[in-house]
Amino acid sequence: MSKVDYKSAGVDIDAGNDAVQRIKDHVKGTFSPHVLTGLGSFGSMFDLSELIADYKHPVLIQSIDGVGTKVTVGKMAGKYYGLGIDVVSATSNDIIVHGATPLTFLDYVANQKLVPEIVEEIVRGMTDTCKENGISLVGGETAEMPGTYQLHEHDIVGCVTGLVEKDELINGSTIEPGDAIIGLASSGLQTNGYSLARKVFFEIGGYTTENNIDELGMTVGEALLRPHVNYKRPVFELIKSDVVVHGMAHLTGGGFIENVPRILPNNCRAEIDIQTWPNLPVFDLIQQIGNVELNEMYRTFNMGIGFVIVVRDSSKAEALKILSKYPEIPACEIGQIIEGPCDVHLHK
Repeated sequence: MSKVDYKSAGVDIDAGNDAVQRIKDHVKGTFSPHVLTGLGSFGSMFDLSELIADYKHPVLIQSIDGVGTKVTVGKMAGKYYGLGIDVVSATSNDIIVHGATPLTFLDYVANQKLVPEIVEEIVRGMTDTCKENGISLVGGETAEMPGTYQLHEHDIVGCVTGLVEKDELINGSTIEPGDAIIGLASSGLQTNGYSLARKVFFEIGGYTTENNIDELGMTVGEALLRPHVNYKRPVFELIKSDVVVHGMAHLTGGGFIENVPRILPNNCRAEIDIQTWPNLPVFDLIQQIGNVELNEMYRTFNMGIGFVIVVRDSSKAEALKILSKYPEIPACEIGQIIEGPCDVHLHK
């Protein structure tokens, strides 16, 4: 009888060690002086003593999220770098809505068969985004799980932790009728709605990731794999200004319909004029090819707006002036808060 070992069962420890060697310098490049441990520790350690010295009542805010079925598109196209960007940006955006400064990031990458080069590509996307936004990637986990995932398909998850002064928390409680709603542009689907998008493009439309589509001006793969925008820089410049920000929402799964009401008081309705920002061709094509109802589109996708900011009406001009410093993330007024039920009303 032949001998059986862990590798013959589908788990290659040597490949895992190779992956660690490939990513360790990328990860170390994100470290701030507050990081006390490197790769290999059982738990990450981050010294908060200096950071909280200027806080009267520091509050930790955390968010965990994954890339979802966008990883399947990455597998189809053989491109993984942007998926690393996605998981950092998605979680970071979830805590900056509350005014929190992202400090640390933990990652989890699972697959059927660990390919060190692919893991390195994913983590490089994470570390590049962490460095751009002052976040320390303090640790993570790779898991080789034969029989659980398909070959070269990954589960990519991350957890971000941030810090905010309790008196400076932004939670939407001060939103009131008359406030203005500003939208920040998305790059496309970002990380949501991929199960529907894949069905439309690959099953109904019969496309592959390599197909060029004139309306998109790029291949299907390029359009679907555009990285999730990280909104930290424009948002933080805004909230550190004199502009009165009453609430913010990150448009993730559920789009406008499900996400905006999460920050609205009971007597406030968000009136959104859907003609105030340019249509993104990828959403037009999904609707046309799949014959998807408009309400379903706005309940599934961000539809071109990835982040919503509610400001006092008298502050909107100054807010837009500040946000215009970041032309790569276009901003515009997209609606207003009116008195009514806690929901979103879309109109043209």
